[in-house]
Amino acid sequence: MYEFKLSSCLFICVCLQGFFLSKVNAQDAPLFTKKLDVHSLSERWELDSATKKGTFLITPYKPVYITAGRWSSNPNEQPVSENPKYSLPFKVDYGKYEAKFQLSFKTKVVQGLIGKQGDIWIAYTQKSHWQIYNTGFSRPFRETNYEPELLLNFATHFKFLGFNTRMLGLAFNHQSNGRALPLSRSWNRVIAQIGLERGKWIVYLRPWYRLKDTDDENPAITDYVGRADATLMYNGGRSLYALTGSHSLRTGNKNRGQLLFDWTYRISGNLRGHLQLSHGYGETLVDYNHRQSTIGLSVSLVEWL
Repeated sequence: MYEFKLSSCLFICVCLQGFFLSKVNAQDAPLFTKKLDVHSLSERWELDSATKKGTFLITPYKPVYITAGRWSSNPNEQPVSENPKYSLPFKVDYGKYEAKFQLSFKTKVVQGLIGKQGDIWIAYTQKSHWQIYNTGFSRPFRETNYEPELLLNFATHFKFLGFNTRMLGLAFNHQSNGRALPLSRSWNRVIAQIGLERGKWIVYLRPWYRLKDTDDENPAITDYVGRADATLMYNGGRSLYALTGSHSLRTGNKNRGQLLFDWTYRISGNLRGHLQLSHGYGETLVDYNHRQSTIGLSVSLVEWL
């Protein structure tokens, strides 16, 4: 069975506690509304006339952070693939501690594709893992993943399971690590994206279909990384909590996926502390079929929701 770590369950409880407290503290409604103006799906994706900013303006997409200390319970010292050509024949002495950073941005290139509805966005995310503390191995970059996307989004207004569905979209997503044999990894997906909100809560649902690859470098990636993910976010004002779970949508010995928890805390102005916990498969592309638990402390540089 796919493992749900106790720490992740505790953080879910913290988020749920915040939800019930928000119901009790009704007197905080004006401040709460002010916060939502900044952290809403409409603001992030320009879904209303009041939030539209036009085209070719660069805005945040996924989290942007720099992690000085990230610990892994089980570093992937010998990446393998179900395709024998893409399996490393020897071990590499990687350390449990490394630096990690992620850059991510998006820009709208078409506004109002069909009448006044439908926006086209392009986005780019880059995540790097750097063995900066590995002095015996010349401090190499262990893995960098590159992820360009093309997205089509439509603003919506209808209720679903008590939430307000604000956005429906479709994306073409490419992800690769730009490496040579035997460590090259890549895949292409078509992703459906649904954005919902209710009060201080935001939910993203993303099922996807993997496109076939002639020379498949990672044949079983969907059985490990998953075929869909869901993100639950809670805006606590000074703190933002996000829990993302991906799953293979299979049972038995293919019941796999990953849990990722992010907590950002505004320290001063735009400076935020960032705690990230993960457990499961697919922290990077080369780790797609490798299970580990990680803990990282970082500085978050921009608001990402």
